[in-house]
Formats: sequence, C-alpha cells, structure tokens
Amino acid sequence: MSMKMIHRPGALPADGSLCIAESGSKEVPFDIKRVYYIYDVEKGIARGQHAHKILEQILICLHGEIKVTLDDGKGKITSHILKDPSEGLYVGPSTWRTMEWLRTGSVLLVLASEHYDESDYIRDYDGFINWRKTKEI
Repeated sequence: MSMKMIHRPGALPADGSLCIAESGSKEVPFDIKRVYYIYDVEKGIARGQHAHKILEQILICLHGEIKVTLDDGKGKITSHILKDPSEGLYVGPSTWRTMEWLRTGSVLLVLASEHYDESDYIRDYDGFINWRKTKEI
C-alpha cells in the first residue's frame, strides 16, 4: 500500500500559523492538478469508498477530525486519524479509501495529481479486490 504521513513545512508567526504545499516537493511528490475540499458532513458519515488506478492524493483535515481507512486489497488495512492541519496523508494509487467524519463540521482538503477522470475510479469493492490481483504496485 502506498501511503505515508507528511508533515508540511510552515511558520508559526505571532499572528497565526501558515502551512505550505508545493508541487514536486518532498511533501507533495507530484504536480498538483486539482484541489478540492469536502465540508458540511455530519459526524458518522463515511465518504470515499473507492480506489483510483493512477491518481495520487494528499488528504489534509483543515478543521475537525476525520478517520481515514486504507485497504491495499491484499489484506493490509490501516486507519489514520487526521486532525492536525499541518499534517497530510499521502495516498497512492491502487488503495481503497474510506473517510469517516468523527466531528460534524470537519473539513477535508484534497490535493490530487490528476484532473477528474471517472475512468480512474474503482467504486465496487469486489471489483477492486479482483483488479488488485492483477496489479503489483
């Protein structure tokens, strides 16, 4: 499974914190082609529940608390609680992801390596498991 926690560089001036995300840096190992955020989600709601064939992402909880569960389709499942906006979770391709809102009002920012392409999504879990049997990533 391709994932890692990333601490993004920033500054802590007297008037607030600043975090940076730059394409092609060690913190963001891809060119950012799309940025979006998810908000107005109630506590206990799960989103995601899909995998990508080639897309890479960094998930950042800007506010609140979100549990991200990752599944490599070959028996390795990990969970991560995102709540620090200076940290991001890198999620590589061929990884099933589910994001569960642990607090109402949480905001998830996503940095993506590709533009939206429906053909890159695998939305059926059984189909994902079968697809992973043919991929060595």
